[in-house]
Order: sequence, then structure tokens, then C-alpha cells
Amino acid sequence: MKTLTATKKLVVLFLATMFVLSCSDDDNDPIPFVPTDSIVEIAQDTPQLTSLVDALTKYPDLVSTLSGDGTFTVFAPTNDAFDALLTAIGQDDIDDIPESVLRNVLEFHVHASAAITSGQVSPGTLPMVNGESATITSDSNGLYVEGAQIVAVDALATNGVVHLIDGVMVPPSIAPIVGTIVAPAYFNKDFTTLIAAVENANADILSVLLGNGPSGNGLTLFAPTNAAFEAAGVTDVNGADAVLTYHVIDATVRAADLPTTAGSATPVTTIGGDVYLTNSGSGVALNGTTNVVLTDIEGSNGVVHVIDRVLLPPTQTINEIVAEFAGGNPGEFTLLATALQRAGLGDTFGTAGPFTVFAPTDAAFLAAGLDADAINSTDPTAVAGILTHHVVKASAYVFSSDLVDGDVEMLNNQNVGINVSALTVQDAAGSNPPAGLVPSLLNVHATNGVVHVIDKVLLPAAQ
Repeated sequence: MKTLTATKKLVVLFLATMFVLSCSDDDNDPIPFVPTDSIVEIAQDTPQLTSLVDALTKYPDLVSTLSGDGTFTVFAPTNDAFDALLTAIGQDDIDDIPESVLRNVLEFHVHASAAITSGQVSPGTLPMVNGESATITSDSNGLYVEGAQIVAVDALATNGVVHLIDGVMVPPSIAPIVGTIVAPAYFNKDFTTLIAAVENANADILSVLLGNGPSGNGLTLFAPTNAAFEAAGVTDVNGADAVLTYHVIDATVRAADLPTTAGSATPVTTIGGDVYLTNSGSGVALNGTTNVVLTDIEGSNGVVHVIDRVLLPPTQTINEIVAEFAGGNPGEFTLLATALQRAGLGDTFGTAGPFTVFAPTDAAFLAAGLDADAINSTDPTAVAGILTHHVVKASAYVFSSDLVDGDVEMLNNQNVGINVSALTVQDAAGSNPPAGLVPSLLNVHATNGVVHVIDKVLLPAAQ
């Protein structure tokens, strides 16, 4: 058994009142010391353990257990140890840590089968309450539990014994996460949905996130908050592998490395496909509706940027999106589908693109006097002339975040006028009022482009 050095032993003086032994009146033979305080009471009376007490009080059942009968051995981290842990996991306060994670850590500091005094502690492994085993080692400086040094010993309690340690012991099951790009999310209450998605995904996903990426150049994680999942309407995170990989770049890309854009979004390749980035001087947006709200959180294997809306990889072409809406109950875009067929453009928006389309609702077609009969009785060339006035000429993804006030050339070689603050599109015919962009239906992301829904048909100028 490795004994503590004299210097280490002196630290125990802060618990002096708990270690005093009484002597008999006559022969000075020591009588047994009878503890009067529980483990919790010892912690509460020790100034160096206020952080531990604050953490424990979040779990009344743990407080009750460590206040009741038993033979526990507790390795109690000091306040400085908790401060060091917060720095290591990138948090400001114990309150930031998810309760399930913090409880797991606390239970890893408790051995429930015996009260093991310093004279009984020896190198080896010790089963802890959280179900994992802590490794005890020694060197010339003293004893260590999971790398934390025992700095004060043998605070005897009515239900066990307390030893002070200079570090918080992180369970082996989560130790590999500390310091990586996963840590800022894993150890923060605002990212529990993201971590649940990771835990429910294929095991390879976590392996990727803890590594240096397929290229070996680190990773960049766009990390959605819990609110970001809610904003995207994502409530079921089971089997979210495709969504998760869509948030990871196989390279370390800091904010200063992100490309700048003008007029259209730039593709950025993730492990799960391309996201489209807008960076025109007023912030960074992804796929039009997702904003980067915090950048450059460093990890040992890359960098994290926090986002306010989950990125969902597209799965349908523009044609398929229109067809799905048209087949709904009630149907929408049925007249747009009719017009595409009449113009001979039925297959166009199923091709690679990319296309940016301003898509009129059925009500917009009817307001223009273009019901199904009218569309089918109009010359196909004229219908095509109207439809091509709804498609941006540049083969590009133009999300709402890319729009600026001014003219945009359309596929029919005529311009429309964009007013961003009013969310309107003025057609080449000068129709009054202009078409309005529908805020809730901007940035409908397709595999071959993006759709913005408008409430009025855009009419080209007469030629």
C-alpha cells in the first residue's frame, strides 16, 4: 500500500474536527473515534467542497442515499477540480451540464460496497455506483484515482469515508469525448437533442465525430441547438444518420475560412452532401434559413459552429416537390403542374439544374385568369414564356439570404425586381401590386435547386 507524503497528509487538517481522537483519563490509551456526521454533512461543512455540494443537491435521492445508512467510499473533488473540469469541457457553470451527464459523473465518485480507508487503498480497480470501474494507481508522489490525486484522506462518516481528490473523475465511457468537437454539445443542456441523435445513430457516426475525419485534417461540426431542432420541426431523432452527417465537413473550417458570396449561395461539401452557404457581409446562412450564431469553438479534432435551425438534406427534385404538393389533400401547385405540361417543360425541373424557381400558388393562377381550361387552351409557347419568367437565368441556388434589392435576370431574358424589405417580386410587365413572397414557404430546398412560393403570377413584358 502506497502511503501519502507528509505534505499531503497536512492537507487533512482542514477536516481536523472530524478526526480528533479522545484519550482516557488514566492510561492515555486511545479510545475508538465514533463519527457523528454523515458523508453529506461532512461535505457541507467543508469549504473546499461547495461545488460538490451544489452538484449533489440537484439530485435529492443521491443526497438521501449519502445521508443514510451504508458503507460508502466517496472520492470528493475540490472546488478547484470542478473549475478545471468546466474549463476542459468548455462550460461556464455546473448548471450548464445536462443532469443525466452530471449524475453519471457524480456516481463515478462513489463506491458503495465498503468504507475503504487510506490504509486499505491500493492500486487496482474499484467498481463505482455508475456501473464503471475506477483505476487506482500510485507513484512516488502518492495515490491517484482515474488520474486525480488523493490529497486528503479518511474523513470518517457515520456511513463511510471521504477522501479529497484534486480532479473530477470522468467515467471511461465518456472520457474520449472531452476536448473533442462533440464536447461542447455533450456537456451542455442546450444540445441534448443533438446528442440524443448521435446516441441513436449508427455507432460509426460517433466514431467519425471523435476522429480526425476521413482526410485526417480534422472536422467542422455545425451544431444545432435544441431550439434548432424545434424550428425545423424535427421531433424524432431515431435513425438520423443522414441528417447528422449533413452537419459535418471533412476539414477544419474556421469562420475566417468560409467563402464569401454575392448573388447566389456557394456549395460547401459535407460528409452527407452539399450545403449552400451565403456569406455576403451580414452573417452566415446555410440553405437560406439556417443561421450560424456562434463560431470557432475549438476542439482537439476540429472546430464547432453553432446554428439555429437543423439542416435537412434534400431528397426530391423540384418536379417531385410540385407533384407531391399537387397530389395532396387539398392539392397545391396543381395549376403549375398543368402549366409545365402544357409548355412541354414537365421534365425540365427533374434534371440536374440547379434552378431557382418562383412558384405561384393555385390561387395566384386563378387570380390571373389561368385555370386549367385556360392554360390548356393557351399556345404552349406563350405558357412557356410565362413560366420561364419565374426561373432565375443563372444556374445557381439563390436562397432568400442571397436576395438583394434590384433586378434579377430570368430564363426568358427579362428582369424581375426584388424588394427584400417588402418581400416582393415585380414582374417585367409592371403588374400592380407586385407578387409577394410567402414567408413560410421560402427556401424549399430540392436536390436540383430551390423554390420560393409567390402569391401572384409573374407576367413577362409584351414583345
